[in-house]
Amino acid sequence: MSQQIVIIDYGMGNIHSVKKKLLRLKADVIVSSNTNDILNATKIILPGVGHFGKAMSRLRELNLIDCLNEEVLINKKPILGICLGMQLMAKYSEEGNTAGLGWFDAEVIRFNINDTLKHKVPHIGWNQIKQKKESILMRNIPDESEFYFLFSSDEDYLIIWCGKIRHMPYRIFGKML
Repeated sequence: MSQQIVIIDYGMGNIHSVKKKLLRLKADVIVSSNTNDILNATKIILPGVGHFGKAMSRLRELNLIDCLNEEVLINKKPILGICLGMQLMAKYSEEGNTAGLGWFDAEVIRFNINDTLKHKVPHIGWNQIKQKKESILMRNIPDESEFYFLFSSDEDYLIIWCGKIRHMPYRIFGKML
């Protein structure tokens, strides 16, 4: 059976750059908002750029929430959330005062920054990371590796933090419910 990856297109994702990278890696990838494509895929990518509340509205309008819940929570299909797509997996976000998918026992909250000259929000740029606890996601990635960050929210669980900004941890992953 083919290992097909579906990139969810709900109108708010950085889908073309993700698809381009996967095609370079010779992956079998499609971009779709069709539930049948999600059901038939072996892996899911949920990208996202924009407003949390609007993104959840788009997922509802496209009738994707029940399908995603079944595939991820019941069928245990692997999913990768990128940027806003990862945040949508939380229970709630201050951005739009909106419930998320609820897959993580986490809330997305805006950074409370007093010194906006020293700490810019949104945080954009390359930074080195430091692992705070073991994770399968970070298994072969050494500390001090560089990642590109673009975020303005804080979440409840911490696996890595951005070393140059000690007081602005970007919490990227939570406990799966």
